[in-house]
Amino acid sequence: MGVSLLGKYAGRRGDVRAACRVLILVFAATCPCLAMAASTILLEPIRVASQTYYFRGHAGMASASNQGFMSNAGFVVTNDGVVVFDALASPALGEAMLAAIRKVTSKPVKHVIVSHYHADHFYGLQVFKEQGAQIWAHERARATLASDFTLQRLAERRTSLAPWVNASTRLIAADVWIRFDSTGAHSFSLGGKTFRIIDASGAHSPEDIMLFVEGEGVLFTGDLFFTGRIPFVGDADSRAWLGTLERMTTVRPQVAVPGHGDASTNVMQDIALTRDYLVFLRKVMGEAVAELISFDEAYAKVDWSRFERYPAFREANRLNAYGAYLQMERESLAGK
Repeated sequence: MGVSLLGKYAGRRGDVRAACRVLILVFAATCPCLAMAASTILLEPIRVASQTYYFRGHAGMASASNQGFMSNAGFVVTNDGVVVFDALASPALGEAMLAAIRKVTSKPVKHVIVSHYHADHFYGLQVFKEQGAQIWAHERARATLASDFTLQRLAERRTSLAPWVNASTRLIAADVWIRFDSTGAHSFSLGGKTFRIIDASGAHSPEDIMLFVEGEGVLFTGDLFFTGRIPFVGDADSRAWLGTLERMTTVRPQVAVPGHGDASTNVMQDIALTRDYLVFLRKVMGEAVAELISFDEAYAKVDWSRFERYPAFREANRLNAYGAYLQMERESLAGK
């Protein structure tokens, strides 16, 4: 098998070294240790405030070509340790995050805050857990973590993102499941810095949370805000999501780090794409529901040219529109 694969790959690429790398990855898929060793992922932290950094994923959807690195994560250095927000889409990426953090500071990672339990944001958790970090997430994420969808997605990613996601990739539960009071916020301090965890659940996912770094003016938003990319909406509650976008503006961040795309220093302007896309979905699908037009017919009639140039449009838009169509049906039946 190895010889035939080597010949096939080398013949197509004309590069024996590249062919050898393919063989390494094939064997890595069945050997977790080799899978980790085979990773050549190097992450460069981008500073957005004096002690706050983020890692920017590639545009588009997760794929073998980008090794699953298509979402963002971040970290904040304090006098007593590091607070991390999200852990990216594979243990290999988690290892790369940790290596990059260690180049900035020798202080240990104390807490990892999980924005939500979607595959591209938490598969790196096991690396931080093994290093002694405490994992925090919304209490509603318990159900998401135990769901058939989460288990099925892991099985799919073990194939589509092999060897970076493989048999050794584990679903890591939180050590602290945050229960929010009526304020919808939970504050804590570490090493002279104060953090505010903000409940935004029920918008993009049942367990969305954001993290505001007081004094640094940085808001980590998870997938509630995208820059330069179509969001993945799916069956999310677009009405609640629009309300969450309004709530973001009340925090008045100087910088907003989205779940995907570039950090924003002009939050009000950059939030417009996510907001306008959701408003547009609700409008066109709501009109179709009111006119009793089938989804397929409605989708074909819509002029999507305003959004189709953005990354992830081709992969996500039809599913987003279908989710919006079903939600508008539910709202219509409920008289909303």
